[in-house]
Parts: sequence; C-alpha cells; structure tokens
Amino acid sequence: MLYLTLRQYEYVVAVSKSGSMSAAAQMLNISQPALSVAVATVETHLGRPLFIRRKGAPIRPTGFAKGFLAEAETLLAKAAQLENPRADFSKPPQKLRIGCFSDLAPVWLAPSLKRLRAAFADIELLPLVADFETLAEGMAEGQLDLAITYDLGLDARFTRHKLSAVAPGAFVAADDPLAEQNSIPLKQLATRDLILFDEGLSVRHMLALFSQEGVRPRVAHRVSSLEVMRSFAANGEGVGISYTTPLSDYSYDGLPLTRVEISDPRARENIVAAYRSDMAEVLALPRILTALMGEARRDCDPEAQC
Repeated sequence: MLYLTLRQYEYVVAVSKSGSMSAAAQMLNISQPALSVAVATVETHLGRPLFIRRKGAPIRPTGFAKGFLAEAETLLAKAAQLENPRADFSKPPQKLRIGCFSDLAPVWLAPSLKRLRAAFADIELLPLVADFETLAEGMAEGQLDLAITYDLGLDARFTRHKLSAVAPGAFVAADDPLAEQNSIPLKQLATRDLILFDEGLSVRHMLALFSQEGVRPRVAHRVSSLEVMRSFAANGEGVGISYTTPLSDYSYDGLPLTRVEISDPRARENIVAAYRSDMAEVLALPRILTALMGEARRDCDPEAQC
C-alpha cells in the first residue's frame, strides 16, 4: 500500500519548480499552511529534507531531492497518461528495456529483438543480458520493462507469461558411455563429476533438484558461460548441465560432444516473459507478448502446452 499520494507528489514538484511556498500555493490554488504541512509530511516519511530554506532566498532542492523529484515528475506524467480518456494503451512504448537471462540470451535474445522490431517499427529496444537477481531487481526498480528468463526467483510482484518449457540436458564427451543413452535420470548423474554454472540461483536450483531425488552431486567445476561448460565436458572434465542447447555438436575448441536429455519431469522449467504486474497496461504488453510468442512457438516443445 502506498503511503504518499499523487497530490503530495504534485505539491513537492510544484514547490521545486516555483522556488517558493507562496508561489507554489498560488499555482496550486491551496493555502500556504496546507502546502507546508503536505511538504513536511513527505519529508517526515522519507526521513530527510527535500528543500534548503533560507530567509530571503529561493527554496532549492537538496542533493537527495533532485533524484526524488525527477522520479516524481515521471510518476505524475504516467498518472496523467492513465487518466487521459483519449490515451491509446494498445500502442507500445517508444522505448522497451528488455532483459534476458544470460544462459538464454544466445538463443532467445537476438530473434526476439528481430521480431519486436518487425512488429513495432518505431520502438527503440534497449537489451540487457544479466543474471536472475539483476533482472528481478531491474524490473522491481523500473529500470527494465520486461525480461525473458526462467521462472525462478520471481515473487508476487511479477506477472509471468509462459513462452516455452524445456528439459535440461547433460553434456558429455563423444566417447563417454553416457553418450549412448537416450536420456538419463538425475540420480545416475549424481555419481559423476558435474560442471555447473557459477550463478547463485542457478546453482541453488540445480542442487535442489538433486536433493529432491535424495542424492548429493559431486560438483567438479563451476563455470561462468555455456561454452566454457561445453569445452570442459568435451575434454572429459565432467558432465555439464544446461537448459540451453546450441545447434552445434562441437565445442569452441573443436571437440565433439553429446547432449543427453535429463528425464526427471520435475527438472523441466518454464521460459517466461516476466514484467512488473502494475506495468501491463502502460507497456501495451498484450501486443508485445504476441510478437514474442511468434518466436517462442517455433522452438516450443509440443508437450509443453505453450
């Protein structure tokens, strides 16, 4: 629940623009004492002053207030847009700040940008490749509009729209005995040296899957990228695990490797387009999601109910 009202935001912005309480009160058509009380209420809630007041000099915003007031003006502009009866919310924003989880980016990001540009010729796309925590924080703080990610680490503030569902794969050297299998359960992998991604939530998720099967895996290496993992696996350093499957059967250093699907149903994960729930109408997301789904259905597992 919000503590400050839009009216209070309007009052402090007016004081900043006019440079005095009396001028702001006149502009807002309210009494100066009422305005002073409103400004004091905002400052008390924030726990710091917004304005420097000196007798005989114009009121000036504090260093903290400059950033706060800029965000307040943006908020008031958004509110005015929502209240405009002529507003067309079917139109996409002029800019779309789209994030993508680093493991998915090599497969999903460029095709998604291509489809969005084709669907919205005037939109400016601002992509970001990042980890789970950075994407969630960026959306929560309004620095990202939308993220393509796995359905991990997102709380009730976010709405998820399922794009696809994938099973993880075990990557092994071409001469590894596991390469002869069509699929493999997690319990069997627990006996091998594993290569996992060195990303907090990703590692915790994978370890939790093994724990649910009642086994503790042996983690031989933690790596920061998909291709490093594939190179390690191709050179016999262990079994790599990833939800992303490149089309090539060769690592960057030219060695063959094989992907064996992990068969445990609970290991399957949804790929989602996630966004802050209160931004759906502002971003005209139905049309944006329709464009993304055009790409998603190309790769979607027929059993995934995309």
